[in-house]
Amino acid sequence: MHARAVVATTTALLGAAALLGPASAARAHDGERPAVIAHRGASAYAPENTLPAVDKAAELGIHWVENDVQRTRDGELVVVHDDTLRRTTDAEEVFPDRAPWKVKDFTAAEIARLDAGSWFGPSWAGTRVPTLKEYVHRIERHRQKLLLEIKSPELYPGIERDTLKVLGNEGWLDRRHLSDRLVVQSFDADSVRTVHELKPAVKTGLLGTPPMSRLPAYAGFADQINVSYASLSVGYVSAVHAFTGPHGKPLEIFTWTVDDAVGARRAAGYGVDGIITNKPDVVRAATLGENAAAR
Repeated sequence: MHARAVVATTTALLGAAALLGPASAARAHDGERPAVIAHRGASAYAPENTLPAVDKAAELGIHWVENDVQRTRDGELVVVHDDTLRRTTDAEEVFPDRAPWKVKDFTAAEIARLDAGSWFGPSWAGTRVPTLKEYVHRIERHRQKLLLEIKSPELYPGIERDTLKVLGNEGWLDRRHLSDRLVVQSFDADSVRTVHELKPAVKTGLLGTPPMSRLPAYAGFADQINVSYASLSVGYVSAVHAFTGPHGKPLEIFTWTVDDAVGARRAAGYGVDGIITNKPDVVRAATLGENAAAR
């Protein structure tokens, strides 16, 4: 779609969305219930971004798992959300003289010593920070799908290439995985563009809520626009769906982070393609009900 047509198209979409209403908009977008994505694993029930959180998502029957990837001082990719180890490990106790405990300042061996579970509850003591290699092995064991976020790429020059190398080495860049089991996303548009340029076959997502006027540019290298639930509207969903992504299909839209039934039903009614949640069982139950009502 040409940039010249954006304003007119967006206006028309907003008008149509207002007339359709949320439930009708969902039916217009093919009626399928949205994918449910376990945020950092089933992180309401197990320590986030750990293998037990992946296992819990699998136990709940959840097919999609989201995670966050950063890089250690010696170049290992690890799965952790914050750029500091303070909140979700005992790094302050184990390494009291290493403030501010940034991931990038520790080796993989040092991070492997840390307890990444006790902060969540005593029964999780001894849980470790997984490497990306360990994480994708666990996802593969459960035959799950992966929404991988490259976290803070400005701190880790070249992390896009490193991430793709690990994924390739572990068999995640073959046709079977690329067809419907992997999405690489980031809040950094340049990072998303870099992933697309390095490996055009990989499906990509841009996190955030860019202005509608920027959607044509992002559609050149992003397959998804993944927005905060607080910024979600039926008009924005319709606008995203109006553009074609780099793989010749309509742009998709995932929303985050929705943990209650009311929010899940509202997001599903807006026509989103996926809902990222800490409580995937709650969202799945709510959207199953929404889907049944639509029929």
